[in-house]
Amino acid sequence: MARMKFLCDAERCIECNACVTACKNENEVPWGVNRRRVVTINDGVPGEKSISVACMHCTDAPCAAVCPVDCFYTTDDGIVLHDKDLCIGCGYCFYACPFGAPQYPQQEAFGVRGKMDKCTFCAGGPTANNSNDEYAKYGANRVAEGKLPACAEMCSTKALLAGDGDMVADIFRERTLRRSGRPQTWGWEQAYGAGV
Repeated sequence: MARMKFLCDAERCIECNACVTACKNENEVPWGVNRRRVVTINDGVPGEKSISVACMHCTDAPCAAVCPVDCFYTTDDGIVLHDKDLCIGCGYCFYACPFGAPQYPQQEAFGVRGKMDKCTFCAGGPTANNSNDEYAKYGANRVAEGKLPACAEMCSTKALLAGDGDMVADIFRERTLRRSGRPQTWGWEQAYGAGV
């Protein structure tokens, strides 16, 4: 079975935030939550890079490891989802995640936290596929329709890749080889066998 993964190519990301907007529009994300955000490293300095960050759907997810009620689960294709009906809003997952993916919605006054919210890879949740209940709690289930997540589809430079981890790795590897110039000079036979 495929292991679904995200990868952002920092050489292609132009910090347009189309991925953030697509996610918010497609899933009607609660106010105060960004399931996806664009982070700029070395902002304003020559060589700055931007990357789109969300839940990375880890193989051994730290959010799932610390959840006291086991509301996180991994689907057969490697997507890490969580059940909002089981979530108690303790925030352990928020502190465990290195990507800051689980977040509290800011809909209530006076610090009422509610249930955590996170990127679903546009794969919905534990309720029936494409039901009204699923959409209200988790957003669109594009994976059930055979589509990519909205963020990856809307990326104008195709910096944000999503899908089967092996295919994503192959695409990124090919791009890296093309960018680096002459990959044929890496081998010993090229350097010494050709009389260079």
